[in-house]
Amino acid sequence: MKDKAVINPNTSSVILTVEEHIATLTMNRPDALNAININVAEEFLSNCQAIANDASVRVVVIRGEGKAFGVGGDLSTLKTDSVNNANALISRLHESVLILSHINAPVIASLHGVVAGGSLSLSSACDLAIAAEGTRFNLAYANVAASCDVSGSWSLPRLVGLRNAMQIALLAETFDAQEALRLGLVNRVVSAENLNSEVDKLAKRIASGPTQAYGRLKRLMRQSFETTLADQLESERLNFLASAQTDDFKEALSAFFEKRKPAFKGV
Repeated sequence: MKDKAVINPNTSSVILTVEEHIATLTMNRPDALNAININVAEEFLSNCQAIANDASVRVVVIRGEGKAFGVGGDLSTLKTDSVNNANALISRLHESVLILSHINAPVIASLHGVVAGGSLSLSSACDLAIAAEGTRFNLAYANVAASCDVSGSWSLPRLVGLRNAMQIALLAETFDAQEALRLGLVNRVVSAENLNSEVDKLAKRIASGPTQAYGRLKRLMRQSFETTLADQLESERLNFLASAQTDDFKEALSAFFEKRKPAFKGV
């Protein structure tokens, strides 16, 4: 499929662009620090579905417009009819997380400003994360007498270990980007002025890689906590055999023996 640049005309609170095989999802409520209301959740899900159906996408970047990646759920949404509104919000976000976890394209979180509540859970569900210096993190749910959502209870223990996840969840304290790096919540911390360029560089590197192999790798890693060693070994065998049938695998072997850099097409 020919490279393209697309802005979904039906959305405004979440903007989707696809260019050079990179899909960028931008949370676009800067005046509300990208707080997630039901409309945002609906648009985010719609755009995740569009990404899943676009074979040209080989990497996804999630970012926030304005001063923050996101402060989590919009509490004004929950002032009335809390249970039903919470269910409407959470169910859409959860479906989105499942889509992003199943697609072949690796998902990168580009973090700056404030990353709190459901926005922190969402970033933790991504495959990779880069944070700008000065970014502040807080899971925050305990501060509003709530348990977490958007995969926070699944992702955090896997990223930082159970004891650290308990501390982050129960104390709901704010910590900085360097602490997030030490804990394993992010892969890199870069200067604020270099965040976009560093994320773009990483996205382009991944977009030129073996997309199907990336998908198999991310799913193998994610399932490994729930499977026995014997089952995981069998999954590794089957996934390797499936990889060996791809054009990218054949190209990798040719490039290796011809002593050149492989040109992967994601197929």
